[in-house]
Amino acid sequence: MKNIIVVFLTVLSLYSCKDNIRTKTISIEKNEPLKSEEENTLTRSASDTIDYVNRGLEYALSTQAILGKNLMQAIEKGGTVEALAFCNEQAYPLTDSMAVVHNVRLKRVSDQPRNIENIANTEELNYIENYKKSIANQVSPEPLVINSGTDVKVYYPIVTNAMCLQCHGKASNIEARTRKKLTILYPKDKALDYGVNELRGIWRVTFNN
Repeated sequence: MKNIIVVFLTVLSLYSCKDNIRTKTISIEKNEPLKSEEENTLTRSASDTIDYVNRGLEYALSTQAILGKNLMQAIEKGGTVEALAFCNEQAYPLTDSMAVVHNVRLKRVSDQPRNIENIANTEELNYIENYKKSIANQVSPEPLVINSGTDVKVYYPIVTNAMCLQCHGKASNIEARTRKKLTILYPKDKALDYGVNELRGIWRVTFNN
């Protein structure tokens, strides 16, 4: 299920990232010596980066809240199969609507996408690989900020938990009717065979400069 990840552990993971970000906020004491223009530029740059990370996190979480609310309603209505239908039909429109609200571009990408439209590009595959290494080494994966000059992209990790495996675990452990629905809705599905605490993909929040 495309959004199960985000409803549970991902939200917790993103909140964890937010806590980490706060500890990195730059503070300037009143009696601090005057800095050079170069030092001030670096300080502004660091402050801007923190601002992008915090805003991007807020936008990802608010989008996730909308997706999560609708997903849980679908599950309550018809179980996992109903939730799959919601993911297939409504996840993109809802995400796009939230992107308009926040005036950014929002997307989730993966090296093992359920929907081919969520395939990560070459650079993002490298970011994903680095996130996987961090998780394997028990290092908390942190947001990544990429400033191209024309836009700023901020990436946040999406990590699996036990609930995710209902739709993203081993095929043999997924209910038969869920497997059948997945085959119908996502004939090129690659988002299977995950275990707990593995990188499922990454949120990408893009700001225009």
